[in-house]
Amino acid sequence: MEASNQSAVTEFVLLGLSAHPKLEKTFFVLILSMYLVILLGNGVLILVTILDSRLHTPMYFFLGNLSFLDICYTTSSVPLVLDGFLTPKKTISFSGCAMQMFLSFAMGATECVLLGMMAFDRYVAICNPLRYPVVMSKAVYVPMAISSWVAGGANSLVQISLAVQLPFCGDNVINHFICEILAVLKLACADISINVISMGVANVIFLGVPVLFIFVSYIFILTTILRIPSAEGRKKAFSTCSAHLTVVVVFYGTILFMYGKPKSKDPLGADKQDLSDKLISLFYGLLTPMLNPIIYSLRNKDVKTAVRYLVAQKRFTQ
Repeated sequence: MEASNQSAVTEFVLLGLSAHPKLEKTFFVLILSMYLVILLGNGVLILVTILDSRLHTPMYFFLGNLSFLDICYTTSSVPLVLDGFLTPKKTISFSGCAMQMFLSFAMGATECVLLGMMAFDRYVAICNPLRYPVVMSKAVYVPMAISSWVAGGANSLVQISLAVQLPFCGDNVINHFICEILAVLKLACADISINVISMGVANVIFLGVPVLFIFVSYIFILTTILRIPSAEGRKKAFSTCSAHLTVVVVFYGTILFMYGKPKSKDPLGADKQDLSDKLISLFYGLLTPMLNPIIYSLRNKDVKTAVRYLVAQKRFTQ
C-alpha cells in the first residue's frame, strides 16, 4: 500500500492565481509584455556583441553570456506561467516539473558565478590594465564562462536529483506559479533535512562566495579609481564598471528583499502575504533579466554606439 501511495503522484497542480481569477488576465498581459521586453532587449545585446567587432572583448563576451542566460532563465518558467493564466486546469507532469526546476536552478546558480567572473574582469581591467590582455586572454575568459555554466548545471543536477528521489504520496498541489523547489519539497512525505542541508551549502557556495568576491573586487577597484589624479580619468574608469555594479545591486538586492522581509504572524493576513510572496518571487524572476539590457544600454557608451551603428546599417541596406 505504501509503494502504491508513493507512486500515485504523476503530476502536480499549480495553484497560481486560482483563488484570484479576476487578476489572471491583467497579470497575463503584464508578464507577457515583460517577457517580450526581455527577449527583445537581451536579443539585441547578444546580436551587437556578436556583430560588432569592437565589442569582441572579455567584458562583452560575459555580457553576451549573461543576456543568453537571462533568456534561458525566463523561458524556463514564463511560458508555463502564461499558460497557467489561460488554462482552467493548471497541471504539470512530474518529469516536466523536474526539468523546469533543473533549468531555473541551473540558470540562477550560473548567473551568480558569472557576475563574480565579470567583477574579476573589471578588477583586472582597472587595477592591472597593462596585464589585462594577458590575464584576460581568449584562452582564459572562454573557459571561465564555460565553467560558470558547468558549475550551475552540476549544482542544479545535484539538488534536483535529491528532490526527485523523495516520495510524493499525498498532496500534489503546489502553491506557486511554477515548480519552485521549496514549494515542491513541502509536498514530500519524507524527511527533507538532507535536501535543506544540501541547498544551504549550495547557497553559501553560489550566493555567499560570489558576493564576497564581488565585494572585495570592488574595494580594490574603488581604491584604484580614487588614486587616479584627474577627475576625468576617475569618471572614465568608473564608467567601465558602473553598469556591472548596478546589475549586481539589482540582482542581489531583489534576493535580499525577497528572502529577508519579515513574515507576518497574523493568521488573517496569511493569504494576502502568501499571494504577495508568490508575486514577488514571480516578478523577481522577470525584473533582473528585463533591467540588465536597459542598464547596459543606458550606462555603457560602447553598447549605445554599437546599437546605433547596427540600426543605421540596417536602414542603409534597406
